[in-house]
Amino acid sequence: MTRYDELIDALRAAAQPDRAAPPDLAAYLEKVRTRAYTITDADVDELKAAGHSEDEIFEQTVSAAVAAGLARLDAGMNVLR
Repeated sequence: MTRYDELIDALRAAAQPDRAAPPDLAAYLEKVRTRAYTITDADVDELKAAGHSEDEIFEQTVSAAVAAGLARLDAGMNVLR
């Protein structure tokens, strides 16, 4: 196991957005995972208006993005094997 494997394992353990996410963030987190390039300030403003703090939105966003990145890494590594 390389130091990169250890880092990836730690990221994988920490990136569990759906487990801790409030249900009303589901559509936003799906957007983060599948088409993050389309997220706008309006998306974040809508979540803030629904009562979510900027910290909560940030943490959920990062977690979903890392999880999506790791899934893509797994897919790429499987192709290389």
